[in-house]
Amino acid sequence: MLKLISKAAALASVLALGAGAAQAAQCGNNAGGFEAWKAAFAGEARAQGVGQRGLQALASARYATKTIQADRNQKSFKYSLEKFMQVRGADTIVAQGRKHRARNANLFNALEQRFGVPAGVLLAIHGMETGFGGFMGDSNVVSAITTLAYDCRRSGFFTPHAVAALKLVDNGSMSPNAIGARHGELGHTQFLPGNALRYGVDGDGNGRVDLTNLVDAMASTANYLRQKGWQPGAGYQPGQTNFRAIQEWNAAGVYQKAIAIMAARIDG
Repeated sequence: MLKLISKAAALASVLALGAGAAQAAQCGNNAGGFEAWKAAFAGEARAQGVGQRGLQALASARYATKTIQADRNQKSFKYSLEKFMQVRGADTIVAQGRKHRARNANLFNALEQRFGVPAGVLLAIHGMETGFGGFMGDSNVVSAITTLAYDCRRSGFFTPHAVAALKLVDNGSMSPNAIGARHGELGHTQFLPGNALRYGVDGDGNGRVDLTNLVDAMASTANYLRQKGWQPGAGYQPGQTNFRAIQEWNAAGVYQKAIAIMAARIDG
């Protein structure tokens, strides 16, 4: 069992390492080395600009067993496209997406005018990711993303997102107690922290980016796609110009095709 240490002791440890000589953070495959990894990682994070609030959040992070279980048990992307869409409830997403589009017509028209991304694409993503905000996760974001950064399986991919999560805490965009998905994704459309930091947009003009806010989340999603090469007015089905931007959203081919198909049905 992971030995718990006090927040004060953990913070003292990370601050000392952050101020001293760099020590490489060693990945691991179980909870046993997580506390030592956090202490070493604190130095790396501080060197990349993470401040005290972020380091405090790191000190409080706990090894996320449920995150590791979820990461080891990803089965849906092995499905055929037909099976994947059935399992994910494509018909329901399309029906609900059309209702959300009608209900928020001004918002989606404004987003398409600004970013060039049609409502159907944003709503297909929204429906796929969180059931239109119905479930945005049950895991502490900092604990989940630092656990994945520590885990040897994909440490290289998740480490920059772990640093970004700590920076989001630093700048007040995210609480250290923020809840997200098992892999540390945030908000209505499940942005990984690095993408939230880079592509997040203050859609409602209140001076902060909050991806649990629908307007900010939709604007940020549209901005992400636009920054990934989305061309206003071009097609987005497989083989068309904007399908490449959809591919940037998720690495799984069935997921990409499902978004394109559902989006066309919502827009139709």
